[in-house]
Amino acid sequence: MAKKNGSIMYKCSNCGYSQPRWLGRCPDCGEWNTLEEIIIDKNVVTAAGRGSEQVQKQKPVSLATIKAQENSRFSTGIEEFDRVLGGGATKRSAILLGGEPGIGKSTLLLQTTASISTELKKSGNSQKVLYISGEESAAQIRERADRLGLDCSNIQILCTSRLEDSLDALDSLNPVFVIIDSIQTIYSAEAGIVPGTVNQLKYCANEFISWVKERDSVLIMTAHVTKEGTIAGPKSLEHMVDTVISFEHNSDDVRFLHAQKNRFGSVDEIGIFSMTDKGLIAVGDPSSLFLTKRKDKQPAGVACTPVFEGTRVFLVEIQALTVPAKASISRIYSEKIDSGRVARVAAVIEKRCGLCFSDQDIYVNVAGGIRLAESSIDAALAAALYSARTDLAVGANTAVFGELSLAGEIRPVGKTKQRVKAAENLGFTNLITPDDEDGLVKVGDIKSLVREIFKK
Repeated sequence: MAKKNGSIMYKCSNCGYSQPRWLGRCPDCGEWNTLEEIIIDKNVVTAAGRGSEQVQKQKPVSLATIKAQENSRFSTGIEEFDRVLGGGATKRSAILLGGEPGIGKSTLLLQTTASISTELKKSGNSQKVLYISGEESAAQIRERADRLGLDCSNIQILCTSRLEDSLDALDSLNPVFVIIDSIQTIYSAEAGIVPGTVNQLKYCANEFISWVKERDSVLIMTAHVTKEGTIAGPKSLEHMVDTVISFEHNSDDVRFLHAQKNRFGSVDEIGIFSMTDKGLIAVGDPSSLFLTKRKDKQPAGVACTPVFEGTRVFLVEIQALTVPAKASISRIYSEKIDSGRVARVAAVIEKRCGLCFSDQDIYVNVAGGIRLAESSIDAALAAALYSARTDLAVGANTAVFGELSLAGEIRPVGKTKQRVKAAENLGFTNLITPDDEDGLVKVGDIKSLVREIFKK
């Protein structure tokens, strides 16, 4: 009974006997109703090349009969990494970690690998962790581990770019935690001999993901990024994995870790690290990390606002600068806040307050290099733009938050009490918001916001 992708056989689940026809009783062991349908797949690629393999034919089952997986997460040993993952790494999941060259991807994963292997060793667990590197030699990785003071006695290392070697190592070791550094360096002869092509990425990633989905393991693959900051390679690679994590940095030694996709947790959490000579160190209290410490009075063009990133509140400083346009068309330069939002806020101020921005080049920045997308920053962005255009400074003890509508209204945002508490803990005494709460200065529109901040 031939099929396009192979032939059908019937295999006894008790003794393994197989034959081409179904029987009610196994001729070998004599058990009843044990012959199950399997497919002989002739297109299976093994380490020795193309061959055949018996594949169990999958049939639909009732979802109600499936037992939920218990204890499906385990800690990576790095609190900020666990936070971004949603409380720890989920078993049978594939994670894609992208970042610029030299940002610290290998350092983070080596620290994670060492932490997990140490915990396994302490608990008496004989399971292994496997680090597969296609970019560095084993000596280079050992040198980094020694420099960081990591215990690597329980880490298995494999330096290869061949997919078949990696799959053989996975089958023989059956590790609980697997690192592929990086997926762009892995190739298989079945998909060509040039690593990094679209076919290679999809083929090799699919093989690794298929392996981890059948075992209680976690797979992390690192990936390069393009000049635009997106993960290099086909976009379908991001759809194949369960979690996509972006590793970014500002001009200082601060690193930001956040999820762009997470099937097992929130994408709002952010992990913050500081790069030191001992590796990546989690920032303990990042609430004031993005505020500029000044001895003199606050300059014009600066406004502070509390923002939520996951479950934590950060006080950030929005900086704005306006200068006469050098050409007939004004431009907006903004990396950390969407330029479309900056243009919209500037247009509302121009329409509702009569302050012209159409002949100005606008520059917007966020101190500390964090990206902001929350709607609550609109009021602070408007205050910074108005301050920069009029050269009137916002008070150093003033924090502003609220959403700005096209009609010029300042609309309330969620979690007001947490924002206020975080601001007060950092010394902000003049809190301007559209919410009607005790101790707050309530404003309803952009005009009342300007009058309250600038006394105009």
